[in-house]
Amino acid sequence: MKLKMVLVGVATLLFSHSSFSLAAPNSAQKSPAVGKKPNVLVLMFDDMRFDTFSYRGGPVPTPNIDALAHSGTRFDNAMTTTGLCSPSRAAFFTGRWGHKTGLDDNVGLYHSRVDELSEDEGGVIRRAADAGYNVGYVGKWHLGPQGPALRGADFMWGKEHAQPRHSRPYVPYEKQSQMAKYRHGERDANGEKHEYYQTLPGTYETSHTAENVHMGQKMLQEASKKDQPFFGVISFEQPHPPYRVPEPYASMFDPKTVKLPANHAVKRQFKPMAQDEDWWPWHDVSHMTDMDWRKSRTFYYGAIAMIDHAVGEIIQTTKDVGMYDDLTIIVLGDQGSMLGEHDLYDKGPYAYDELMRMPLIIRAPHIEPRIVHKQVSMLDIAPTLGDMMELTPDGDVDGRSLTALMALGDKADDGRVDKALYAYEWYNGGWFGIRALRTPEMKFVWNPGDNRDELYDLKNDPIEVNNLIKDKAYTEQLRHMVQLMEDELVRINDPSIEKFRYQMAGYRSSAGKSQAYKVD
Repeated sequence: MKLKMVLVGVATLLFSHSSFSLAAPNSAQKSPAVGKKPNVLVLMFDDMRFDTFSYRGGPVPTPNIDALAHSGTRFDNAMTTTGLCSPSRAAFFTGRWGHKTGLDDNVGLYHSRVDELSEDEGGVIRRAADAGYNVGYVGKWHLGPQGPALRGADFMWGKEHAQPRHSRPYVPYEKQSQMAKYRHGERDANGEKHEYYQTLPGTYETSHTAENVHMGQKMLQEASKKDQPFFGVISFEQPHPPYRVPEPYASMFDPKTVKLPANHAVKRQFKPMAQDEDWWPWHDVSHMTDMDWRKSRTFYYGAIAMIDHAVGEIIQTTKDVGMYDDLTIIVLGDQGSMLGEHDLYDKGPYAYDELMRMPLIIRAPHIEPRIVHKQVSMLDIAPTLGDMMELTPDGDVDGRSLTALMALGDKADDGRVDKALYAYEWYNGGWFGIRALRTPEMKFVWNPGDNRDELYDLKNDPIEVNNLIKDKAYTEQLRHMVQLMEDELVRINDPSIEKFRYQMAGYRSSAGKSQAYKVD
């Protein structure tokens, strides 16, 4: 109770009194009033990896995203909850795991079990609307048609926001024939493979990304005229695969010289069987040449450069309409994506860092810039917004507010152990039940639908090639990770806890095996 009171006090101090701004003053901008609720803008990107930006030493110059990183709090070890769009987004808006919200699979796609996030799960959008915020939402939602409107949003734009509810799912029939052509050596226009990479006709201004920006600008312009605090989301479908960009982004990076990671196209050895399955037609990468992989990567880099340009336009608009000085800006990706690491493309039921880690920046104008190295979760953002915006709670949350870390950095004593839990319960109707527990040193992956779990030494094998689950030299580390995972499953009331305890008996025994659960 005492710790909770301290954290509430920190949040109140940080977000109720805007004492100074990190941005240069602009004569058109309004001076924030003491005690005024903050305006908040979320810039969300789809399948955006953590490791590409120039502020992280990555290969893509990203000056606009870098500027936000340098003026805000960088969470350099932020983890998504699930490497899948709908579950990760549900966790973002609610702060709860899928076993509590009922949303632990994609919606609206082939084999999806659920159509939408329950209306009972109002999340941050409904809480903000109920608190008197002017709420806007532009772009991808992927939690069921008309979701923001059902939760009280005032401004909405995007195809999902006008779709009828409970539509028939998307099924990739046409992709099957496309893959057959690729396997027979055929290519698309310009010798490309548009299910992986494609040069789009037109320019940035004719792209869907630019359309998102223009509607986001309209939302900001309208919000600036209202006498209400503002909460808005601009959600981009980029850089989700396939990587399709117009010039100059399509040829911005040279595929012949692009650097490939050490785990690129490595043969998977001693890994769970699910990683060998093609869950969508484009997961069959047997036809991909070295140059195909290189172009997929450079087109992804081009998409990141285009996104950075889009961010710059949005930030300029916030300055033009007088919102920037008093605006908290959150930049994040819903999860990462595979670009050939472990010979995998897109996403699937596994827990590699390229998929599990995500970028997260929170630029609050009255907080000193800093880098936080402790692991944090997608689940932590909703309670952080609740603190910032003084929102009424809407039930228990599994995440923990980031306000203390934003104020004090890694030295903040907020009671959290430096670990992150990740889950892959379902993948488009297929059950896996995967749980992964990550510390700065180790990662343990429980695969309850397989008899082969995973253990990685992240210090000595950061690319997660060598599965050490049977290595007796790591017996103590394995037991420690099992206990950390059990503690976290208990904390969040995970319904899989009894199955976990039963299957972990072998790891806890001195022999390292159990008749109840034979480890392959």
